[in-house]
Amino acid sequence: MLVPRERHSGFELIDMSSRKTKNNVHAECLSQVQRILRERFCHHSPHSNLFGVQVQYKHLIELLKRTAIYGESNSVLIVGPRGSGKTTLLNHALKEFMEIEVSENVLQVHLNGLLQTNEKIALKEITRQLNLDNVVGDKVFGSFAENLSFLLEALQKGDRTSSCPVIFILDEFDIFAHQKNQTLLYNLFDISQSAQTPVAVIGLTCRLDILELLEKRVKSRFSHRQIHLMNSFDFPQYLKIFKEQLSLPAEFPDKVFAERWNENVHMLALNRVTVSHPFMTSADLMEAQHMCSLDSKANIVHGLSVLEICLIIAMKHLNDIYEEEPFNFQMVYNEFQKFIQRKAHSVYNFEKPVVMKAFEHLQQLELIKPVERTSVNSQREYQLVKLLLDNTQIMNALQKYSNCPTDVRQWATSSLSWL
Repeated sequence: MLVPRERHSGFELIDMSSRKTKNNVHAECLSQVQRILRERFCHHSPHSNLFGVQVQYKHLIELLKRTAIYGESNSVLIVGPRGSGKTTLLNHALKEFMEIEVSENVLQVHLNGLLQTNEKIALKEITRQLNLDNVVGDKVFGSFAENLSFLLEALQKGDRTSSCPVIFILDEFDIFAHQKNQTLLYNLFDISQSAQTPVAVIGLTCRLDILELLEKRVKSRFSHRQIHLMNSFDFPQYLKIFKEQLSLPAEFPDKVFAERWNENVHMLALNRVTVSHPFMTSADLMEAQHMCSLDSKANIVHGLSVLEICLIIAMKHLNDIYEEEPFNFQMVYNEFQKFIQRKAHSVYNFEKPVVMKAFEHLQQLELIKPVERTSVNSQREYQLVKLLLDNTQIMNALQKYSNCPTDVRQWATSSLSWL
């Protein structure tokens, strides 16, 4: 379909059908891009690259291989802050481990402290994942002790040369350590030392003091192996990692699209990509840079009500008068009342409980904070607080606050309080 478009010297014919086809291609490509990136960032894909953890990876894969090949039972904790790559490291190791010919029959049991909230639930999940039939004759085991006894007996009856190795993976390991008597941990570590079936117990945690949480009897059965992930990348390395993570793989179906995408990968600018704007430009990068430099507290101010803005301005004046000394709600309320009386505006004449509610909301947003521990018996109106915004942040935020009334803005810019 051809339609005219006006130009400086007449009309130009545009092929709308080709434009629609191009948009459809972009939409399909972007859908594939979303799937790839979602798998990388949300599903801990074992196909993504590992960065800076080659030594830890070698340690973990060797431990798993010794369990599968030599029938050795082991236990290890992978320790590191959230987002350091613990799950990604484990998934990569398990992927390589499961591709080894001798570990075709390896059994995996995945537990998570956030899901298996007590030991009875965890034990039932273990028996379910191992496909163990806990029915003997007409008797069905139901109690925790009976289920545990059955599980231990099943694992201890195995032979190290012929039994399938079992890998127990305990995510959020520290939550299991907080459970009563740590019975599950005790028995898992115990069978990793004494059971005939080869067993590997792998815990993942962000608690650096995890060993201090273990009971003495549990700690004595743990191998004390720990793999620490403490990434210390410099900024150029971070940039390289981000670029690789956002780049499309060589096997992406549309080679031309993938090439152009990879040329235009620049972190925050990615959020401006749409079907009609599938590639990033210099303007997108400038906007991304602006987003990086935004003041987080000033952004919060943009979403406040006019009443809350007025209270912040009252606090600003109190800071100017008393030279950054702490103040209380009653002082802020009095300053606000002076503004209302001076301007004679009934639109700002809120009831005191409403003003108190707005004041408390500012405290919840951490724009103000108490300077001392509040007492149960103390009156809220007289508890001392400090404003966590400086004058520059307040004025910059007001400049971008589109719904701020003129008289409120003038009050903020005045150098004197409304005395």
